[in-house]
Amino acid sequence: MIIVAHRLLKNTKINGITLFPFILLRKKEDRNNEVLVNHEKIHLRQQFELLIIFFYIWYVVEYYFWYFKLRNSFLAYKYISFEREAYAKEDDLNYLKSRKLWSFTKYFSK
Repeated sequence: MIIVAHRLLKNTKINGITLFPFILLRKKEDRNNEVLVNHEKIHLRQQFELLIIFFYIWYVVEYYFWYFKLRNSFLAYKYISFEREAYAKEDDLNYLKSRKLWSFTKYFSK
C-alpha cells in the first residue's frame, strides 16, 4: 500500500521509504514515479523474505559497518546490500517477477 506522507517526510531528503507493508512517499506525484515505487517494492520483498524484523536489524548493522569503515553517512547508506540491489534494479520494472530469494546477498562485497 502506497501512502503519501508529506508531513512525515517534508524536512528530510527522503523521497520514499518502505516500512512493511507500507511505502511512504513525500510527494503525491511520486505515486506515478515507476522507478521510485519499484525501488521501494524491492525493499518490500527484502523485508518479507527476512521476516521484517531481521531486515531492519541487518540494515542497521550493515549501515554502521560501512559507516565505521568509510566515515561517511551517505556512502554507508549507498553501500548497504539492500540499497545496492534496489538501486541496481530499480529501472527494471519486471525485476521482481524473476528475482530469486535473497538476491541482495550478491551485493555484499564492495
